Amino acid sequence: MEQPANLLSRDGEVYLYSGIFNEQESAALYEDLIKNIAWKQEPIIIAGREIMQPRLTAWYGDPQKRYSYSGITMHPHLWTSELLAIKYRIEQIAGYTFTSALLNYYRDGNDSVGWHRDNEKELGINPVIGSVSFGTTRTFQLRHAKDKSLKESVLLNSGSFLLMRGSTQHHWFHSIPKEVKITQARINITFRNIIT
Repeated sequence: MEQPANLLSRDGEVYLYSGIFNEQESAALYEDLIKNIAWKQEPIIIAGREIMQPRLTAWYGDPQKRYSYSGITMHPHLWTSELLAIKYRIEQIAGYTFTSALLNYYRDGNDSVGWHRDNEKELGINPVIGSVSFGTTRTFQLRHAKDKSLKESVLLNSGSFLLMRGSTQHHWFHSIPKEVKITQARINITFRNIIT
């Protein structure tokens, strides 16, 4: 598959592959994930105070591949057949093997994730992040950590695959902002490799 253009002008690599999963596949996987994933809502610590995450999450992957962020530590559920099928498909594109996946269930446009970088020590120096979306389209935003004039925004459609690699997590923050007019749900799976 031909690699699309890099969405970033400098200091990283972000590529959007549309339609990796067709409409029928995407709808079936969305329904399976809604029913079969062990979703939960957990408190996280932001700026020293505890709040409930504005979305549901789950952590799946290889045994012993724990993941910690914002004051919580997640222990992996074993891969489901659906997750393994998705993982295999994107690994062929990325040329990279993932050990784990963080799943996010945005129930509607009120659910979101704030500005952050996927730069936890478990992910290594230049982590490769593979992000797959199913369900309603949501906006994905990027902003440079130092040069505030550098911003990017892209729509993540159902069945799309966003690949972040290189030095992206050193130099760019990303987020899924609230979009209160959106009434439908979205599932996002961010595949990653835990090295510790």
